[in-house]
Amino acid sequence: PLDLLVPVLSLQLSNTAILHQIRRDQVTDTCRANSVSSRKRRVLTPNDLKHLVVDEDHEMIYCYVPKVACTNWKRVMMVLTGRGKYSDPMEIPANEAHVSSNLKTLNQYSIPEINHRLKNYMKFLFVREPFERLVSAYRNKFTQKYNTSFHKRYGTKIVRRQRKNATQEALRKGDDVKFEEFVAYLIDPHTQREEPFNEHWQTVYSLCHPCHIHYDLIGKYETLEEDSNYVLQLAGVGNYLKFPTYAKSTRTTDEMTTEFFQNISSEHQTQLYEVYKLDFLMFNYSVPSYLKLE
Repeated sequence: PLDLLVPVLSLQLSNTAILHQIRRDQVTDTCRANSVSSRKRRVLTPNDLKHLVVDEDHEMIYCYVPKVACTNWKRVMMVLTGRGKYSDPMEIPANEAHVSSNLKTLNQYSIPEINHRLKNYMKFLFVREPFERLVSAYRNKFTQKYNTSFHKRYGTKIVRRQRKNATQEALRKGDDVKFEEFVAYLIDPHTQREEPFNEHWQTVYSLCHPCHIHYDLIGKYETLEEDSNYVLQLAGVGNYLKFPTYAKSTRTTDEMTTEFFQNISSEHQTQLYEVYKLDFLMFNYSVPSYLKLE
């Protein structure tokens, strides 16, 4: 039995590999249990693939989810695909990372090329507790004065629909949306019928299609560094590229999320949970203890 003494490093790797296998199985089981795949065997169209960033050189595909370290992952993808143009992800300004022409997405390929890449490339995404991600999106898009495009595009609509006796100024600017109003807008059936959710609050299920695309790795925001560096290791670049670490003092926490949900009625909480339920189940996030579900 001496050969059972596996070197420690490969043991850690195999533990990590097992962890990712468990995460993959959870997704598969959730898809099956909610018979999402069989209910409507929807074929993905190129339009469904605009969140999948392709790295030809390392044969990787990253599905980006806003509010889950996606700026830093896009920076890393720019280093990987830049062929030497960048070496340090943090040298790339955040707004550069979001310029769509800086990265190639899967929807830009022909159908045979898409299928080849989906079949052969390593595919990964990062997820986060759904309500924490939602509060993070709300704080970023509706409480920051500089996000005027969001205030105009969504804020004015939310105020018009959710606020009785709104002032003319609020209707014009849309820059003081309350979290309760944002939630009411999200659960309003009219909203869903009108247009797809904005990517910042769209479900991971709808952005990345995990029931149709078999992801090799599912990273979590809660273990961002370990998971990110594991991805880079598997891509064969771990020795010269590390995922940027940053101490974000402003980041949305569990306590903060709890506070935001204090003022949401249990009826609205229940309806909101329904909207994000597949993300909770699929990525193994338990129902938050602060929820008062009906």
